[in-house]
Amino acid sequence: MKKTILPIFILLTLTSVVFSQEPWTLERCIEYALANNIQVKQQELNVKVNEVNLLQSKMDALPTININGNHSYSFGLVTNYLTNTKEALNTQATSFSVSTGLPIYNGFQLTNTRKQNHFDLKASVADVEKVKNNIALTIASLYLQILYQQELVEIAKRQVELSTMQLERTKVLVSAGSLPEGNLYEVEALVASDELQLVNAQNQLNLSYLNLTQLLELKTTEGFQIAKPVIPQIDSVKLVSESPSQIFGVAEGIMPQIQSARYKLQSSELGLKIAKGGLQPRLSLGANYNSGAQYRIQDNYAFDGDPFITQIKNNASKSVGLSLSIPIFNGLSARNRVTTAKIGLMNAQLALESERNALYKDIQQAYADAIAAEKKLHASQKSKAASEESFRYTQNRFNLGLVTALDFTSAKNKLAQAETDLLQAKYELIFKTKILEFYKGLPLKL
Repeated sequence: MKKTILPIFILLTLTSVVFSQEPWTLERCIEYALANNIQVKQQELNVKVNEVNLLQSKMDALPTININGNHSYSFGLVTNYLTNTKEALNTQATSFSVSTGLPIYNGFQLTNTRKQNHFDLKASVADVEKVKNNIALTIASLYLQILYQQELVEIAKRQVELSTMQLERTKVLVSAGSLPEGNLYEVEALVASDELQLVNAQNQLNLSYLNLTQLLELKTTEGFQIAKPVIPQIDSVKLVSESPSQIFGVAEGIMPQIQSARYKLQSSELGLKIAKGGLQPRLSLGANYNSGAQYRIQDNYAFDGDPFITQIKNNASKSVGLSLSIPIFNGLSARNRVTTAKIGLMNAQLALESERNALYKDIQQAYADAIAAEKKLHASQKSKAASEESFRYTQNRFNLGLVTALDFTSAKNKLAQAETDLLQAKYELIFKTKILEFYKGLPLKL
């Protein structure tokens, strides 16, 4: 048995390790986060609460049925059920009743409450989608941040390689007497500086990984790697053709934050109707069945009286009736509820307008950022090309001893900065373009 279990355990362990080390795509990150994020789970619990509220509001329109029972011992002066007179007796009595009630009219409060709970449920479902969208956008941002940091690490590595190669050339030139020894010290300092930049870039990459794994609710970053997607060429990254107003026209109809605000507005409108229903009369139908039995306890503790079933039949009473309640004055509580409901309705109207304004501003900002990134991208391309030519020219002159190490360092730093600016503009344009596509209803994917 042990020989059989051990290979299976090893196989499962190896499979788990391989699976955990499999690179995570953006789609997988989003799916995992939506399935495990605590905020999403909390919002989903709110949905369940609203489902219960809706079910209860439907059940409130059904008749109520209740059974009540009582058994008691009485000593002294009590009512004799047989003679209907007061006597000094020791008795044992049993009574029970069955009652039912049905609301007929209550200002349509039950109907409006059911409708209100229906919109509250829809709003809570939309709130779940809103949280999911926010998480998806955040994950996309962190995912692209990791890709950006990875490329920065590669740039830093190339800078270290350039500096190291230049250090070797400088050593040869100094040994040959072509360059002063001071140039060697300056290049050694440059290598140390570039190595520090590489460490800083790697640290930022590790921090980006940490931020993503924390959002995914993973306990550790060990073995976690993201998949390297096919990033489009710089020249192929294009803005969406629609204007912010056109994108907003689409987003307004599909974004869950707008849908939620609309449902809450409809709920508030029904809340006002419910409050006004409290000013109207209430009519209900009720029916009751009551009966009981009583036994006199003799001195010898024997019971005296008609049989139990006979007493139940003889003492039975039945009633059916209508109940009407007309509110006249109740400390203005009903009217104050109407006033409060009106304020709630106005607040819901403002909340919807606020969500619409916030969405339009987000689209405007994303569009403006994308345009700025596109302009920066073209400028950075030119700057990078010029910096590359400048660096090659300066590097050749430095090897000939015509410029100082400070000039070489300056040219190399300008090239590194140009590469960083180009990289930053590229990922900024990609992310903002993805946001605009997302507002149009397209899924987040690379």
